[in-house]
Amino acid sequence: MSTARSTAIATAHEAHTLEWLALSLTPGLGPTRARRVVEYLGGVAAVFRASLTELEATGILASSAQSLATGKSIELAKEEAERAIAEGVKIVSLEDSSYSAQLKQIYDAPMVLYVRGKSDAISQPGIALVGTRHPTPYGSGLAERLACDLAARGLVIISGMARGVDTAGHRGAITAQGKTVAGFGTGINVIYPKENSRLSEQILGCGGALISEFPMGTAAFPQNFPHSQSHYQRDVSGRAGG
Repeated sequence: MSTARSTAIATAHEAHTLEWLALSLTPGLGPTRARRVVEYLGGVAAVFRASLTELEATGILASSAQSLATGKSIELAKEEAERAIAEGVKIVSLEDSSYSAQLKQIYDAPMVLYVRGKSDAISQPGIALVGTRHPTPYGSGLAERLACDLAARGLVIISGMARGVDTAGHRGAITAQGKTVAGFGTGINVIYPKENSRLSEQILGCGGALISEFPMGTAAFPQNFPHSQSHYQRDVSGRAGG
């Protein structure tokens, strides 16, 4: 493949990623509605060529249509992409080959994922290991040993980096020098709980990844965590956590 063709393909991929990011940042436009708009108009690029009247005809909120038609959504996406690049974060869209095939199948799959670390880790065979934030010492030890054994056999351990069983699962994978993925309920640049800052670096050091569907800087709102666990710990792995 020629250098010019490779550059053109890369440029087109970046443009599509920016467009998906813009959709994700459009007020009043969630993932399910956004995907319907993309299908209705014939592709993500077509959404940004559409007039205000055409966008309103899809049934989305007037504020969402205006944000898309006026270019406000694209501007928000460009600013967000700059913040991500500055912090070494990759944005993976629904059209990216490294986006988890299992996650893509759910009805409200995130339009983009923010990823620090090895983005291919989220599409490798894995298993979720989640549980209480207040385990007994026995429960914590068992979770860590189980994760260690599974990671040593090549499975990616997927959890949410919360206190308790989640943390034990990540630590077990690290002990086995295996890969582990942490799904955040915050922005990718907001470590929660803060005491797991070192753990997050260890995850990256072992070839794992930190992922989030939330914009940069999103704080630890309680309502985000069940949603995050539902997506990443069931659907990325393709197995049920417990």
